[in-house]
Amino acid sequence: MSKCVRIGDLYIGGGRPVTIQSMTNVDSRDEKALMEQIARLTDAGCEIVRIAVPDMEAADTLGAVKKKLLAGGNRVPLVADIHFDYRLAIAAMEAGADKVRINPGNIGSPDRVKAVVDVAREREIPIRVGVNSGSLEKPLIEKYGGVTAAGLAESALNNLKIIEDMDYDNLVVSIKSSNVKMNYDAHKILAAGTDHPLHIGITEAGTLARGKVKSAVGIGALLLEGIGDTMRVSLTADPVEEVYYAKEILRSMGLRQYAVDLVSCPTCGRTKVNLEKLASEVEKGLEPLEARMLAEGKPSIKVAVMGCAVNGPGEAREADFGVAGGEGQGLLFVRGEILRKVPEDQIVTELLKLIEENI
Repeated sequence: MSKCVRIGDLYIGGGRPVTIQSMTNVDSRDEKALMEQIARLTDAGCEIVRIAVPDMEAADTLGAVKKKLLAGGNRVPLVADIHFDYRLAIAAMEAGADKVRINPGNIGSPDRVKAVVDVAREREIPIRVGVNSGSLEKPLIEKYGGVTAAGLAESALNNLKIIEDMDYDNLVVSIKSSNVKMNYDAHKILAAGTDHPLHIGITEAGTLARGKVKSAVGIGALLLEGIGDTMRVSLTADPVEEVYYAKEILRSMGLRQYAVDLVSCPTCGRTKVNLEKLASEVEKGLEPLEARMLAEGKPSIKVAVMGCAVNGPGEAREADFGVAGGEGQGLLFVRGEILRKVPEDQIVTELLKLIEENI
């Protein structure tokens, strides 16, 4: 089991639930845009927000944003993403960052890394050591004949050791590759070599359509191995989509509870209703209800939208609420009991009304 690390008011590692991260993609110097995007991310369920800090103006903006978030009651931890300039890491921590992400290899001399560590120690701020397949050190590329899983893991362990040798172990580590198999193998090696919490993901996973598949496979495989304490789904898309897909991955693995678990059949030649349309409309209609249930801490429910007489009645009966399609109509179920038969054009309205009335 990994060690426990505190990031602001949040704890990761030590057997705690896997947390969801994302990263802002607006101009880090635009305070208004940052505030708006962070609000959207946290509303979607993001638990840690990372912000690129490319210059001192961005560090100052991070500080201003942190103060406004706290004043408004939003205590989401902010992570400053730093490259090359150690002074930015120091400035970001002094401005209020809850964690900094650095790669000691590109920060510069040991003295510069130590300067960052000294401030982190003073303020009890964790450091995330991040290694990426696109920036693997040249000696390791030469040693392994290219970018490999072993090279990535060795790079991460080497960079961890730089900071550990400075007598600081308030650390989180990440290694990411866009190659799912390499990413998996590298994490297996790394997890065997350290007990620091691991931040997992598939870097540069791609567009919404392609990236969510690679992320589900890559992240899911690691989670099934018990590897990963915090995660990000990296998509070329609105970062809010990253949060939604991260939640879906965790829910599908039983690591997060659904407020509403919607199941629907894939349809076949026996289906006599437009099930694709019905399921989509039910899903959309349940969104505000699910948000309210989560906010109020209500127990989860299962909703089944089924299309024929083979598996439909059984699945609908096993759900809290369900419909089993027939010839232009459907049977409504409530917790195992048939309630009534309704025409196809009333199924969605009646099912949603039924759920609202009963929860």
